[in-house]
Order: sequence, then structure tokens, then C-alpha cells
Amino acid sequence: MRYNIEILEKTFHFKFVAGTSRGRYTTRRSWFVVLTSHEQPGVRGVGECAPLPDLSCDDLPDYREVLEDACRVVAVTGRTDFEELNPYPSMRFGLETALAQFRAEGSARLFDTPFGRGEQGIPVNGLVWMGTYDEMLTRIEEKMRQGFRCVKLKIGAIDFEREIDLIKHIRERFGKEQIELRVDANGAFAPGEAMGKLERLARYDIHSIEQPIGQKQWKEMAGLCAQSPIDIALDEELIGVNTTEGKRELLDALRPKYIILKPSLHGGMQGTEEWINLAQECGIGSWVTSALESNVGLNAIAHLTARMYGQNLQMPQGLGTGQLFTDNIPMPLEIRKDALWYLPNL
Repeated sequence: MRYNIEILEKTFHFKFVAGTSRGRYTTRRSWFVVLTSHEQPGVRGVGECAPLPDLSCDDLPDYREVLEDACRVVAVTGRTDFEELNPYPSMRFGLETALAQFRAEGSARLFDTPFGRGEQGIPVNGLVWMGTYDEMLTRIEEKMRQGFRCVKLKIGAIDFEREIDLIKHIRERFGKEQIELRVDANGAFAPGEAMGKLERLARYDIHSIEQPIGQKQWKEMAGLCAQSPIDIALDEELIGVNTTEGKRELLDALRPKYIILKPSLHGGMQGTEEWINLAQECGIGSWVTSALESNVGLNAIAHLTARMYGQNLQMPQGLGTGQLFTDNIPMPLEIRKDALWYLPNL
């Protein structure tokens, strides 16, 4: 089949300053690919291409030009294996999403699953962004009031002792049976201090810590994965590892307890599925999160997650990001208590 592909660009605006140890976000730029075909008039598929600045391996100064070339190849040849886009995961994800929606005859329900039929919600964690002590305390208490059973805190931006105080505050009110606590350091710890900080955090029944030290420090990371009193989950470490052999090598060398997949960063739909399958072979757990996409990308990630995990969809996923922007794109998604639901009749 031959396709026509249009590229649209939009900048979204955060409702608040979204802080991580790498920097602070106030806006988010996305490119949308709109796929149509004369062979199926009236049907279209839309996918979101949204690289994260200073993080994505395809965060390129000429991003639009590279995306245009990729779309031209698809339009002219009709090829939809997208193998040549392995080095550009956010582009691959956008085109895969557009194709999935086109094949679903334009429906936002990309795959037929209990989630897609509105019969099952996806459990999600409540995300607490970095900020001042008072800001983070307010956000934590709001998530707990909303009924989240799993809360994820981004740490590494304010003084570590103050972050410990926040975590202690949660544990004084809620035990681990009531609230599962995850923390994300985004690589903020220095290798020499990481174990000491992990031991401090372990006093508070932390479920897991994402990327305690920066990526590409395999010797140090392997040691932490083997000895840490808190389970380690890898996220940034997976970026740019796009071959099957490279993925196996990383998993065998580091042996984390979990890996965390963002399709826009980790190989699109196909690459994410491969990571999960390889991890399962190694006895390594996983979950999926968004990468601050708009609701278009979030919807695609949610349907992909529901398809991949099926009836085993019990671990909270990182998909509670649909209310980040003042100017988000409406989609039939809704957070009910601590689960994301798809509303098929909207």
C-alpha cells in the first residue's frame, strides 16, 4: 500500500515547571505524523514523535529534516518494517503508532485488549516531580489523597537530607503495605557515594530506584545491581542500545532487577517489546512509562502496554502523565483513582 504522510509540529506548555536532575521543563515540542492512503479514503493514523532534549539518542538539530526523509521512504516504498529507523526511536514510535491507528481504521483503540474495550484499567504510579521541599511535600500529600497506592519521587535535585525527610514523612503516615515507594535519581548519584545513599534509602522500604548513577559506567553499575539493598531499575542505561546483541550484552553484564521502557527512547513499539522479552528470558522484570508525550503518545503507549502484558498487568506503570500540559490534545483516557482507563464510547 502507498501512503501519504503529513508532518505537523506543536509545542505544549507544562502546567508547572517539571524538574529533574538533568534540568527543568516548561515546554515540550512534538512532531505529529499523519498517515493516509488513497486506497482507504477517510481513514487516517496519527503518531507522535517526541524526542527528549539532551536525553534521546535522536535529539537532533535537524530532527524535522531526518523525519521528513524517513516519511518520504515510507510514502514512496510502502515499507512498514521501519528497520532503518532503529537509530531514531522516537521517529519509529511515531510512525508505528500512525500505522497501528490506520490499521485500526482510524480508531484510537489501537489493539483489541480488555483495556481497549474499557473492561480493565492499567494501574499507574503517582509521579511527584522535583521541586522545593514544600512543593514536593504538597505534591506527595495530593497523590496520597487521590488514592495512589504507588508513588514515584524524582530525587537528586535538592539536598539529599531534605529528600530523606520527605520519604520519612511518607513512611511515618503510610507503611509499605499501604504505599509502594519508588524513587528515580536520573543518574544523579556519584559512583563513590551511591551505595551509602542506597543504604540510607533502604531504611524506608523503597520498592526500587531508577538509574542511581549515570549511564555507561557498567563496572560500577553492575556492582550496585549486585549489592544494593534496594532493587535497581535501569532506564537511561538502555538508550541508544538498538541491536538484539547489544541488549543481551547489557542485560547479561548488569543484571538489574528491573528495566523501564519508554517507547520513544527505547526502540519504538518493536524495540520495547524486544527489550521486555529479552528481560523475561533473564528473569528481569519490567514496566513501561511515558516520556512526557502528549495524550496522543500516551494513548499509544497505554494500548501497547496492555497488549504486551495482557492478564499480567498488575505492576503499576508510569502512565499517569496525561494532565501535564495546559494545551494537551483530548483523548478518551481517564485516571480513576490509581488506574488509567480507556473510554471506548467517546
